[in-house]
Amino acid sequence: MSQFFYVHPDNPQQRLIDQAIIIINKGGVVIYPTDSGYAIGCQLDNKAALERICRIRDLDKAHNFTLMCSDLAQVSNYAKFDNQCFRALRNNTPGPYTFIFRATREVPKRVQNPKRKTIGLRVPDNKIAHALLASLGEPILSTSLILPGEDITESDPDLIRDKLEKHVDLIINGGHLGETPTTVIDMSDGEFILVRQGAGDASPFE
Repeated sequence: MSQFFYVHPDNPQQRLIDQAIIIINKGGVVIYPTDSGYAIGCQLDNKAALERICRIRDLDKAHNFTLMCSDLAQVSNYAKFDNQCFRALRNNTPGPYTFIFRATREVPKRVQNPKRKTIGLRVPDNKIAHALLASLGEPILSTSLILPGEDITESDPDLIRDKLEKHVDLIINGGHLGETPTTVIDMSDGEFILVRQGAGDASPFE
């Protein structure tokens, strides 16, 4: 049975954030709010937790996972990109975008796209997510909480609890959120390629 925290969306309670970090560091799988619906995540280098997420979402090894980062400085530790890409990131983060880049050696191979050696990265515009990332000190390995057979991101924390409380270690209730996942931009080869139109405006990348 998972824990269920009510965290204030504008003023996250640090004691609850600290408890969430303990759960993540112990290998827990957590569901938490972002600026594009709820995400499911775990510690970056925890293989068992990653496998649990894959079972919950029915994902294969080719799925593009995302590193949820606190800022661009953290992004630069895990992604290879040029000045043009950096300017685009600076102008559009934080926000509801996922950017695909070639991964650096800091990214475990098991979470990279096996053929392209890429990884998704994003900087969310959500205070609870930022509080978690600031306290954790490293990215959260994440993917949008889109359950098998669905094409929208889970947005209602009470329904999430009904569906998944026996499958995860923590659900953070940050209120009802939007159902639209992030806009995905592939920058791995230097060009800006729209992979998925989502919550973020794609026009800056055209």
